[in-house]
Amino acid sequence: MAGSFILAGCGKMGGAMLDGWIEGGSATAGVHVIEPIGAAVKRFSGSPGVVLHETAASVPADLSPAVVVLAVKPQTMDEAVRLLVRFVGPSTVFLSIAAGKTIGYFESQLGFEAAIVRAMPNTPAAVGRGITVYVPNERVTQEQNEMCEELLSAIGEVIEVTDENLLDPVTAVSGSGPAYVFLLIEAMAAAGVKAGLPKNLAERLARATVAGAGELARLSDEDAAQLRKNVTSPGGTTAAALKVLMADDGIQPVFDRALAAATNRSRELAG
Repeated sequence: MAGSFILAGCGKMGGAMLDGWIEGGSATAGVHVIEPIGAAVKRFSGSPGVVLHETAASVPADLSPAVVVLAVKPQTMDEAVRLLVRFVGPSTVFLSIAAGKTIGYFESQLGFEAAIVRAMPNTPAAVGRGITVYVPNERVTQEQNEMCEELLSAIGEVIEVTDENLLDPVTAVSGSGPAYVFLLIEAMAAAGVKAGLPKNLAERLARATVAGAGELARLSDEDAAQLRKNVTSPGGTTAAALKVLMADDGIQPVFDRALAAATNRSRELAG
């Protein structure tokens, strides 16, 4: 990783990214972390290359960062951008992981000459198993694009797209998706309890089954439909359950409505 960089915001997602950079060695180039000093960020004190700042004002004025990572909450982004606009320059790219903040928003705040990458990660980044979709604006150079991809790859898979409009359905599928999976675990466990299982056993079975099936899907060359068929014996217990789940009023139309709602909300937040 060439050049130092700034991490504005070190909450759950920013902290997960910093963990990945430290583990992968990227942090040794120098990471200026802007976050009110508390227990969550103090653990990074003493990490090679990491410098902690309570405010953006204490970041050296002569710093020319290769990347400014914007990991603050969307509602505090206006203030963060106002304090960091001084770092706009041809050698710096701004990488945002904030939901609902478009490239157009950042261009209006930072100037149309700014190199900007908008990314949508998800919470499995906390264990290095996230997936991030990103889109660069026209000012991002190939070198800057590669730097951003390297930083994002510290928390999982990375996919580049060229159409920013895709980030709304991306948000609905992968950005919000972990919550759907957790709800599935809840629902399976609750149904297991109703079927007669002790609560602790039902929850353990549901968690392990979802985690194991996810890992099988990740490692398999077969698509999800085929993996489902592999588990389903004609006339068996799985077939009986799937007959309910795959009915006309089953799980698919529910997901259609849910993802449409999430996509529309993402567009509303983006203005």
